[in-house]
Amino acid sequence: MKAKYLLLALLSFTMAHQSLNAQFGFSHELGVIAGPIAFQADYGERGNQETNIGNTGFGVGLVHYLNFSYQADCNCYSRYTYFNDHFKVRNEIDYHFTNLNNFGPETDDNDFGGLRLRNHKGKASVLEIGSHLEYYPLSIRDFAAGAFKFAPYVSLGAHFVSYNPSATTDLRADGNIFGQVLNPYTQDPFDTGPAIFDGFNVGDGEFGTGVDTRPGTTWAIAGSIGTRYKLGVLSDLNLDLRWHYYFSNWVDGLNPDPRPDNKVNDWIFWVNVGYIYYLD
Repeated sequence: MKAKYLLLALLSFTMAHQSLNAQFGFSHELGVIAGPIAFQADYGERGNQETNIGNTGFGVGLVHYLNFSYQADCNCYSRYTYFNDHFKVRNEIDYHFTNLNNFGPETDDNDFGGLRLRNHKGKASVLEIGSHLEYYPLSIRDFAAGAFKFAPYVSLGAHFVSYNPSATTDLRADGNIFGQVLNPYTQDPFDTGPAIFDGFNVGDGEFGTGVDTRPGTTWAIAGSIGTRYKLGVLSDLNLDLRWHYYFSNWVDGLNPDPRPDNKVNDWIFWVNVGYIYYLD
């Protein structure tokens, strides 16, 4: 009698396991992405076209997808549910860097302030690790079968961010030295370290200023809109328009206070193209 109940329990467990696999089974996709980045930082003047265009960088990433419409363990389609046929989970590691400059009317002034602004330069180096939930209005299963070439999507996710900014102010770039520059690192006007001057000398950063080039970490919320294009049975081309908003204003190493243009945290807009390969 006990053996009968044990057999029934094992049968029930097996059926439940198969049901869970059918419901939550998945396959894997792997890809690479790359493209230009527009970094909206505290360099330059807000709303200035030259600033928006000038502070651009480049990013690359490695992406991994969980595809719930197909099961790798049986090489078969998963049991149909709306979630399985319209959602994917994307995990990714991204690295991007941007050379930053001050643009705008103030930097064009032919005085000591303008000289220091246009020769104050920075670089934002950022590493991000995170996950997104992608939603496809069209059927993922039909797209994989070749029913249509394009599969648009939207996504929302969160990233852990490690940043390492740098900054320099070298007045010799204009061929002249117009006076002593207060450099908290060396006090040397010929030094190319990050100089502190009027407009950046008040803040919560290093030395109580608005400049801080120490590495740090933060979080970001990331949203995107994009589309896939079917290249072959096991490969897609991907176009993605991305927005990352950081929960820190120090990603670029500059956060002066108070300044009229310094109203929001740093953020980026990233246009990338990728190649995706279906592993299973």
